[in-house]
Amino acid sequence: MTGTGTRTVLVPVVRLAGWIERFAARHGEVTRVEHDGTAVLTAPDGAEASFPTTPAPERIGLLLVRRGGYSVGLVEGAELVVHKSGTRYVQGQTKAGGWSQQRYARRRANQADELVEAAAGHADRLLDRGLPVVGGGDRALVAQVVEQMRTAVELQPRHLDVPDPRHRVLVDAVVQARSIEVVLNDLA
Repeated sequence: MTGTGTRTVLVPVVRLAGWIERFAARHGEVTRVEHDGTAVLTAPDGAEASFPTTPAPERIGLLLVRRGGYSVGLVEGAELVVHKSGTRYVQGQTKAGGWSQQRYARRRANQADELVEAAAGHADRLLDRGLPVVGGGDRALVAQVVEQMRTAVELQPRHLDVPDPRHRVLVDAVVQARSIEVVLNDLA
């Protein structure tokens, strides 16, 4: 892409055609070139947008984990068909020193292990083997959950920035996970 800076926007799959029309209306008639699974739109004013052309899978899993909670969901199309959310207390950092600090660190580690175990158990029950899974929240905890699962899933590179996982957050994450990342140059 030309220009010095880029930014990324998320466009829901079902709105991509309309987004392209509005891009062309703002910047003039665009040319579209596809290469290696990426489409690049170039406008006469120098504005460019690129996005993947490979279709998003119809079935995906969502795995959102942060200290204190988790949400697991199975998404078909744009609909959350089964889900489970739960909470587990994980103590925060302490400024205590010496033995107390070590005791609190062990307690935090045990509580985090219980959170990971609970999330992995529900993920095993709800998600199919080989399913593409989009994670969100704490990357390290998501990786631990996937590692502990008996069902082998395919963790996607996209990672969602989400608040504490609850049902409402999971529902909102469906739209984010089913959106296409469109990279815009500084003229777009």
